[in-house]
Amino acid sequence: MRLLLIHAERFSFEVRKPAIREHEPVDGRGAGEFENPLVVFVAVERNDIPHRNYVIARAVHEILDVFRRVSASRVILYPFVHITDDPAPPSDALSVFQELEQRIRSEQVAVFRAPFGWYKRFDLLCRGHPLAELSRTIRPESAKQVQRQIPSRFLVILPDGSELDPADFVANPLADREVRILVQREALRQPGPGGEPRFLRYCRKFGIEWEPASDLGHMRYEPDAYILFECITRYVDQLVEELGIPVFRIRGTNMFDLSIPAVRKHAELFGDRLYELHADARHLVLRYAACHQQFSAVKDWSISYRHLPFAVFEIADSYRFEQSGELLLAFRVRKLHMPDLHIFCRDLEEAQRLSFSVHQLIHREVERVGRRYVLYYTVTESFYAQHRNYLLQLIQRDQRPALVRIIPDGIYYWVLNAEYHIIDELDRPREIATFQIDIDNARRFGITYTTSEGSAAHPIILHIAFLGSVERWIYLLLDTAAQAEASNRKPSLPFWICPVQVRILPLRSDLTNAALEIAKQLLAAGFRADVDDRDLELGRKIRDAETRWIPLIVTYGPKEVETGVLAVRIRESGEVRKLSLQQLIQLCNDLQGPYPKLPHPHLPILVSQRPRYVHD
Repeated sequence: MRLLLIHAERFSFEVRKPAIREHEPVDGRGAGEFENPLVVFVAVERNDIPHRNYVIARAVHEILDVFRRVSASRVILYPFVHITDDPAPPSDALSVFQELEQRIRSEQVAVFRAPFGWYKRFDLLCRGHPLAELSRTIRPESAKQVQRQIPSRFLVILPDGSELDPADFVANPLADREVRILVQREALRQPGPGGEPRFLRYCRKFGIEWEPASDLGHMRYEPDAYILFECITRYVDQLVEELGIPVFRIRGTNMFDLSIPAVRKHAELFGDRLYELHADARHLVLRYAACHQQFSAVKDWSISYRHLPFAVFEIADSYRFEQSGELLLAFRVRKLHMPDLHIFCRDLEEAQRLSFSVHQLIHREVERVGRRYVLYYTVTESFYAQHRNYLLQLIQRDQRPALVRIIPDGIYYWVLNAEYHIIDELDRPREIATFQIDIDNARRFGITYTTSEGSAAHPIILHIAFLGSVERWIYLLLDTAAQAEASNRKPSLPFWICPVQVRILPLRSDLTNAALEIAKQLLAAGFRADVDDRDLELGRKIRDAETRWIPLIVTYGPKEVETGVLAVRIRESGEVRKLSLQQLIQLCNDLQGPYPKLPHPHLPILVSQRPRYVHD
């Protein structure tokens, strides 16, 4: 924002004709004469809009500081686009002017705002003292250096309902180790040990890389990594059906217009981590979750109380302008894929009831891979006072203490934000899954349903990420492997997500075709199988399959051809089992469990046909 501040002996103006199509009504403000005013010529710039709260607050501070120092009689806000070469869109600029006027008036200062969007004649007699002519530039980038200070208090709540001060909890040597780490890092802000995580090595193994030809923080998925990605997206699409309510899938755009009040307000709540672009004089933001598209669609639906609850689901490509120094491959990235589910509920009671099922599913999924979450809840003062028993029921399900942060009402759109953290190999809390109880966005986006009495009401919305982002679920799996290796166990991935689940090693080249037939039958049964037909020693082929973390390795020689019994090496235990092909298929089914199959041969069946695209 650009400000030119003139302390005038007198100032007058008169409206002549509209300058732009979006001019505002004059409403009796077409002319004015003022004695001893501080005239503030203001130009609102494009980059002010996503940081408008900060920019307006700084402008009010600068204007009132000069106003009081020169002892002016009033403030005149005068739109003056000519002092910038990057003006904000007119609708955004007018909104900023209006709020700037309101904020100055709230400080008990007389203020007059000249009409926006008009050509005007003005006369000004400057007083000519050292403070009579000043300029100010308010740079939105400064907002990124200012952390939003929200008054809050922390508690640790035990499953029996007792409350502890975080420092007292940490001082107890018998306290749950993982909860203690969460409390130390999040509530007491104690630094962790640091170090180089093993999982980065695993990312390289599977072809998860930064894309150097893009912006910082953008990943690429090479062929093995692509299979990980596809398996996760298919599974979460299956998982959302388990809540037993209708689920509607949608797909839409990834950019939204910041001149739309609901979009702008939602962006302001998100903060400064926005990807922004300008096109055809419009200021757009890339979405950072599926909220924009889902809410924009649902607001146009005709919804009855009989339709509720229902869910809307999308795996949304999302963009967050994370600080470059905080980027971490597969965890903190600038482009992510968010399997975002929103459940629309009649009221808060229904939302709480459904949240127990959500909570259960989130825990079940992480426990299936051998991990446990530690919980960090943020709640508003009034929600905690009125619904503490509900929160306690969530904590009692986990049978471990939870960290609770209590904040004032009205800051965010939600009244409860539940973060599900793992403690990683370097003893850092890492948020994976989440859910929120949203009481405000339905009103903001104009989403209503018809009650049984025939009146219109706004639904309560549950925001849910069962697995977090696809990237963070990959991070969780690789961190789990890292912790296994740190405990002198073989690092591995769950069977259902391994890029290759079964590898067949023919002992002679003339057995390759027979091995191919076995691989094709495994593919037909829904499993990813390949054949290592390279001219290498058996020991080298086995080592290569081990380094690829392939869970089942089949050696195939003349004896296996003759008997039909396969020698199946189980990587996790090192055990070799003698199995028929049907028994091998049954073993694969047992290991696959409830997860969806992805049998399509995304990789050539013959290993010799693959270029070397990953590195150990």
